[in-house]
Amino acid sequence: MSPFRGSTPFTTSWEHFSLDQEDGVTTVTFNRPDRLNALTFETYADLRDLVTELPHRGDTRVLVLRGEGRAFCSGGDVDEIIGATLSMQPHELLAFTRMTGDVVRAMRESPVPIVAAVHGTAAGAGSVLALASDFRVMARSAKFAFLFTKVGLAGADMGAAYLLPRLVGLGRATQLLMLGDSLPAEQAEQWGLVSALVDDADLDTAAQALARRLADGPWQAYSQTKALLTRELDMGLTAAVELEAVTQALLMKGEDYREFHAAFTGKREPNWQGR
Repeated sequence: MSPFRGSTPFTTSWEHFSLDQEDGVTTVTFNRPDRLNALTFETYADLRDLVTELPHRGDTRVLVLRGEGRAFCSGGDVDEIIGATLSMQPHELLAFTRMTGDVVRAMRESPVPIVAAVHGTAAGAGSVLALASDFRVMARSAKFAFLFTKVGLAGADMGAAYLLPRLVGLGRATQLLMLGDSLPAEQAEQWGLVSALVDDADLDTAAQALARRLADGPWQAYSQTKALLTRELDMGLTAAVELEAVTQALLMKGEDYREFHAAFTGKREPNWQGR
């Protein structure tokens, strides 16, 4: 986490989702269950700002995304977003679509690991938020649906056409993004979209257990692994190997590397500090 702060204070409350923090784990709950947690302009903006702010705080090692009620997130609200965009000018529409992309870019570039706990439906933008997470813990009855073409828009939205082929391959990504059909949890697991498939009743427990493991582990090592996975997507082998070499050399001067050796020789569990 950066030790440098300017004049801008940290945000103390978030209006468009609920937020809980406990011992390094921050949990965001989309809390519009009557609308299947459909996103509004303000929800997007709050999520973008939260994910951007988290690396500068000292209270979060893992972010969990979840939904209240019957769904994870059904995407953009039909009335509050789709209806409103019909009367927007082109420059306003571009500002909105860039903002939604900023959410995904912030998620992928954040050093904080992100766990999505997916139940019910993850549709449209909701499916992309899960896609942009580092881990997707999914209930057996849940499903993904990249619905963009079904509302007359390109299936390539918020970085979906960049991220999805890298997880499931171009052919399956084409099928999902063009046709917009639902993808049940078991098939999503077979295709490589699911980190852990669990019974519905076990979803929150499994997601929090994973978050706890990440928060209690060698957080700096996890953070750098995420960064390298993201940056090396567009690198050649030579540049990737060099970036990994530099990163490893720096981590070898870290406290956690020294702590591992002390714990190993002392026959005890490491006390990871994330430094």
